[in-house]
Amino acid sequence: MAPNDSAETNGGTNGGTRGPAAGRRKAARYIVPVAVAGVAAATIGLVPALASSGDPDLPKISAQKLIEKIAASDTEQLSGTVKISTDLGIPSLGGLAESFAPGGAGGAGGKGGSSADPQERMTELASGTHTLRVAADGPDKQRVSILDDTSEYSLIHNGDQVWAYDSKSDQAYHATEDMAGKDAGRDAGKKPGNPVPEGVPTTPKALAEQVLKAAGPTTSVTADGTAQVAGRDAYKLVVKPKQSGSTIGSVVVAVDAENGVPLKFTMLPSSGGKAIVDAGFTKVDFSKPDASSFTFTPPKGTEVTEADDAKAEHKAGKGLGDLIPGADAAQLGAGGKSAGNTKIIGEGWSTIAEITTPGGTGIPSKASGDVPAEAQQFLDALGDKVTGKFGSGTVFKTRLVNALMTDDGKVYVGAVTKDALVKAANSAS
Repeated sequence: MAPNDSAETNGGTNGGTRGPAAGRRKAARYIVPVAVAGVAAATIGLVPALASSGDPDLPKISAQKLIEKIAASDTEQLSGTVKISTDLGIPSLGGLAESFAPGGAGGAGGKGGSSADPQERMTELASGTHTLRVAADGPDKQRVSILDDTSEYSLIHNGDQVWAYDSKSDQAYHATEDMAGKDAGRDAGKKPGNPVPEGVPTTPKALAEQVLKAAGPTTSVTADGTAQVAGRDAYKLVVKPKQSGSTIGSVVVAVDAENGVPLKFTMLPSSGGKAIVDAGFTKVDFSKPDASSFTFTPPKGTEVTEADDAKAEHKAGKGLGDLIPGADAAQLGAGGKSAGNTKIIGEGWSTIAEITTPGGTGIPSKASGDVPAEAQQFLDALGDKVTGKFGSGTVFKTRLVNALMTDDGKVYVGAVTKDALVKAANSAS
């Protein structure tokens, strides 16, 4: 059993449509927390985290040595099955969800879009439980498939080719090197036009590196016990915020004792209860996957969307900024820097992005006639009215990311508690 050994780390989405569907799309523009939580979940999305069993007896290891083991791991070949469960505490969208689900009236499967577009489909991982089949053979070959009872969605990267295929709708998405970038699998989302959603790691190692990179003086990192994950012995690395006010209580990463590959990722809320995210391998094999795993030819009759067309569709008004004015520029404070009409408050786990909406307008209300009744019902179920030195506003809650939208048109958002948001708004007044 490894000891509790501490270490500090440093450094660290068309207009003109009429009818019910258009009403639902308009309504969804005001669902602030859904968009915010979707981004947060996408950042965690494909990273494996497993249910563990057993408690193997392994040599003692320090947190620093375990971090070094992760960094030194050169394992680039693997295949297996991943189960991922996400519980952000978001109420059911009911009729609204129909417009934005893949293939829905306002979603990727609607006119001009594709139900195979990765930018749309990967957000499925923001809620519920999903089974994934994954494979990787170096930085230029990866495959991720989301499995349903009667269908499968696959995203395949092979050299300069990126394909995505939705068997349910028989639609495919294709991008070449110019769109995907030579390092699509290695640097997902970092290059313009990359079809892989920004911030979504493509290997388990990428997640652990992302978490550890974000860790700094405000973080406690310890080696705390052992576990058995997918039949392999593993050490447990526990990452916790030192600061108060964060919605995250801890992140537990199970690291393969032999090759240093992260096998398990579990994010627990500071309020207690079930995990916010619990995803991981139920089976894993570190031998070279069969080459056929990374080849794809669209079945006869498949509707294929090219990346350039999909990119134009996103520009038509399906970005995050279309849901939260100013959020595209903010990127929720990525990198800890202010951008455009966004100001970053605090640091580390307590970082809050202050976004000033164009025109300084707050949340439209049913009384003003700007919000359909179904949207108002959703907002009322999700939000808490608050007041303070800043005036008044509404806090929209999830179990991970919370957002305070003031009546004078400012948004405060972060993985922090309601009290922390109110305090930030008061300080900024």
